[in-house]
Amino acid sequence: MELDRLLTLAREALGLVLLVSAPAVLVSLAVGLAIGLLQAATQIQEFSLSFVPKILAVLAVLLVAAPWMGELLLAFARAAWGGGA
Repeated sequence: MELDRLLTLAREALGLVLLVSAPAVLVSLAVGLAIGLLQAATQIQEFSLSFVPKILAVLAVLLVAAPWMGELLLAFARAAWGGGA
């Protein structure tokens, strides 16, 4: 019984990690693709040109999504520690 609960919590934790990290990863991917296309079109191969916009975009997404992420993580922690998985 305890092993089943542990496996359920582990499975839910992995799903939660994917769900919480998805917005930042997807925005980073989209910005990186857009910058890559821009670099290919202009033949400008500057590292900071792709790095800085991605960092700024990810920070913006994290600021916007932080309350939602916090609610999900808090609900999971309460469920895990409270016994109701």
